[in-house]
Amino acid sequence: MRDRMNVYFPPELLRQISDLADRKKLSRSAIVEAAVASFLSPDGEDRREAAFTRRLDRLSRQMQRLERDVGLTAETLALFIRFWLTITPPLPNDAQSAAQAKGRERFEGFVEALGRRLQKGQSFLREIPEDIRRQESAEEG
Repeated sequence: MRDRMNVYFPPELLRQISDLADRKKLSRSAIVEAAVASFLSPDGEDRREAAFTRRLDRLSRQMQRLERDVGLTAETLALFIRFWLTITPPLPNDAQSAAQAKGRERFEGFVEALGRRLQKGQSFLREIPEDIRRQESAEEG
């Protein structure tokens, strides 16, 4: 059973409803009923909210991994610098030009090795958990 309800629309909106009803070969009542049902239905809003929630959760996890990786990188760099500064003796003036040339050669080799690793998709940060697991299992065994 259907109850009757009288509603008033602005002329432009009523024209759009009539045009749509004519194109779809439906009654104006059917068009308005579908629009009201869609407006009152929580399903669409719930689906959008769930999609946003999933997306935010994924972004949060990515941000946590990024923070971890940046922290690990900073700690690794700081540890290396401290170690290098601690063990590297100062060079006499007559040996500095040869050391600089050797340093440039080593740096070029480093950049090439880094380029090869990046092309292969290898990541030092991904290797660290594997190294830790190997060490732990070797210590347990």
